[in-house]
Parts: sequence; C-alpha cells; structure tokens
Amino acid sequence: MTSLPHGAATEHLPFFITPPGSTDILMVIATLTLIGSVLLAGVAFLHVHSLPERMAHRGQKLQFEIVAVLCLLALFTHNHALWVIALLLAFVDLPDFATPMNRIARAAEVVAGLPPPEPREERAPSGHGHPAKAGDGTHA
Repeated sequence: MTSLPHGAATEHLPFFITPPGSTDILMVIATLTLIGSVLLAGVAFLHVHSLPERMAHRGQKLQFEIVAVLCLLALFTHNHALWVIALLLAFVDLPDFATPMNRIARAAEVVAGLPPPEPREERAPSGHGHPAKAGDGTHA
C-alpha cells in the first residue's frame, strides 16, 4: 500500500521527508553518528588524559606513582591544575638523591670505624603470617 502525501504538500518533496509509517533513515544515520562521535571523543579524552602517566613511565618509580596519583585525582575531581602539574612533573627528570646519601653514610661509617651494615634479607611471604627462619628445617 502506498501512502499518498498530504494534499497541501508540494509535488517535489525533499529526500529526507519520509512517508507516514516508514523508517526515518536520516534520523538513524544522525543517531549512529552521534553515538560514534561521543565514543570517539571519550576515547580521545582518556588517551590525552593518560599522557603524563605514559611519559613518566620511563622515569623513576616514585615519579611515576606521583604522576599517576595526580592524574587520577584530576580525573575524578575535574581539577585541571592537577593534570597540568602531573604533565610538568612527567617532563622533569628527578635526580637520584638516595645513592649519594648512601655513599656518604657508608663513608662516614668507615671513618668512624663502625662495621658495615648487614645486607637485608629478602623474605618471601609465607602463608602463616610470620616469616620462616633460614636453616630451621621448616617449610612454609
């Protein structure tokens, strides 16, 4: 059954005017375009937002963790200043202060005649809440 246009309508209707009861193709295309553009904008936003974390990944662990926390805070609080601080911190290479300080401490111990410190033992976590002693014959 063909639906006839209204009597007051002109003879040449534009292509985007649909007859009653049929699917509006232009609205379907506009809806799909809107959904796609919102998804792409979200992906682009999150990609740009994670830029400082990806830049700081090449640096030190502490610097990376600080930048990651600042980026998360900026994401959840919508505070753009935190994101800018994270970006600037990702650009800067933080110097290693721990190694020279450890060397100074070791040199001071040698000058004072103190014995060198014992190396730390890396303990594997046991399932019982207390570390197993080395050489006691028990298995954790």
